[in-house]
Amino acid sequence: MDIRKIKKLIELLEASDLVEIEVKEGEEAVRISRASQAVAPAAVVASPIAAPSPAPATAAPAPEPVPAAAETAAPAETGNVLKSPMVGTFYRSPAPSSPPYVEVGQQVEKGEVVGIVEAMKMMNQIESEFSGKVAAILVEDGKPVEFDQPLLRIV
Repeated sequence: MDIRKIKKLIELLEASDLVEIEVKEGEEAVRISRASQAVAPAAVVASPIAAPSPAPATAAPAPEPVPAAAETAAPAETGNVLKSPMVGTFYRSPAPSSPPYVEVGQQVEKGEVVGIVEAMKMMNQIESEFSGKVAAILVEDGKPVEFDQPLLRIV
């Protein structure tokens, strides 16, 4: 389905009192819904996917146990972890020539945009779920991320 059609559907949803729109064209389908007032509309495109063939089973060596001294030597990570809500590519800034949304040590408020995850050519702003100071940025700019992968640690 053409991205211009999807953008037009999003505009129609925003301009109306509708909560959800679903359109099917052949084997492709798009469902756009308004989850809540604080969340932007999300687009989901589904198409048939062939099931991957199972990989042959191989015997993997057992992992070596970690000595107890190494566990106590590492400092415990504290704070809240902001995780990716979707699979895509993480970007720290709105454009390559723009400064990043946040840096380590910067104070952020709940609801503040801290990055973007591009999924299916749609740029999805990632808002902080916590107020506090950015302790660590756990993903490099332009790298792929998985669903529920830690992006930032906020203390």
